[in-house]
Amino acid sequence: MKSPDRRASRAAGAGASGGGRSRRVAPPIVAISVGCPSGVGPEVAVAGAASVENVRCVLVGDEAILRRAARLVRVAARRLVVVDGSAAIAQLAPGEVGVWAGSMRLSRPSAFGRPEAEEGAAQLAWIDTATDLVREGVAAALVTGPASKHAIATSGAPGSADFLGHTEHLGRRLRAREVTMAFASGKLVTALVTTHVPLREVPEAVSPREVARAAVWLARLLLDLGREKPRVAVAALNPHAGEGGLLGDEEQLRIAPGIRLASRRLARSGRAAELTGPVGAETAFRLAARGALDGVVAMYHDQATIPSKLLGFGEAVNVTLGLPIVRTSVDHGTAYDLAGTGRADPRGMREAIALAAQLAAAR
Repeated sequence: MKSPDRRASRAAGAGASGGGRSRRVAPPIVAISVGCPSGVGPEVAVAGAASVENVRCVLVGDEAILRRAARLVRVAARRLVVVDGSAAIAQLAPGEVGVWAGSMRLSRPSAFGRPEAEEGAAQLAWIDTATDLVREGVAAALVTGPASKHAIATSGAPGSADFLGHTEHLGRRLRAREVTMAFASGKLVTALVTTHVPLREVPEAVSPREVARAAVWLARLLLDLGREKPRVAVAALNPHAGEGGLLGDEEQLRIAPGIRLASRRLARSGRAAELTGPVGAETAFRLAARGALDGVVAMYHDQATIPSKLLGFGEAVNVTLGLPIVRTSVDHGTAYDLAGTGRADPRGMREAIALAAQLAAAR
């Protein structure tokens, strides 16, 4: 993707006053839930927030854990400043990173690589608090750090038992009519028809309506990223796009009607995009990687994430489309094997923060 600092700078500096003179615009505020305290989330959150320019970052997480992370990634303690509202955030100096005073605190320091129930409950609380900061207008966008689905789901916290991931949780919490998981990097932008679904259930879950949803929201994302008329391929589910029904009929009965429905939805909304498919997945991703396509709609999780991580691991950004707020995330997990070493790569967090600022400006 483009340099995150350049992208964030562009988002923060947009706008002009009358007479053609540019006016200064306050840097956007991004709320960051820091993810699992036993993983690398706090480290990449602190390092990423401390290194991105022209964005005010507010970390939502246990203060002691964040100060421990700051020592690990060599960010000066004085740069972490506790804030309790919009006025305090506005007073952050360049280079300072806010720590939200209302974050749930842990009763003890978490052990690296070994989250327990308290850590699971804290992660969910931090996600919800950071989401509320955006919903209430304190922040312009939400960025989420890598969380442990298992630790959250088994924590016993209210609402945790149904937690399958940020995408589904935020959709429910924000009462979004439809949500779409997408991944964006310089070499590939892809959206998913199904997300955290067992593979055996995917064929039934691929419906015309769901195909259309993913295609429409991917086209809208690409338009927000500056593509004038996005070229989007919708991948097949079966090998060789079903080989005319010989290897499966989902392409004919589910995916092709979904493409037609997506075209009608885009036309009604006045948005222009070029949709093609169903295209064999291997072909669609190969064409996208060489620049012949702007985006690919994938049918299931790994069909999207394998090429996304091969082409842009550490730089790809997870984007949740269809929410009433902007939400981005890193494309990696908790990396318990690296937790506490200070060696986790913060590039993905920087990219997620910068893209969140860009998308917030586009809105």
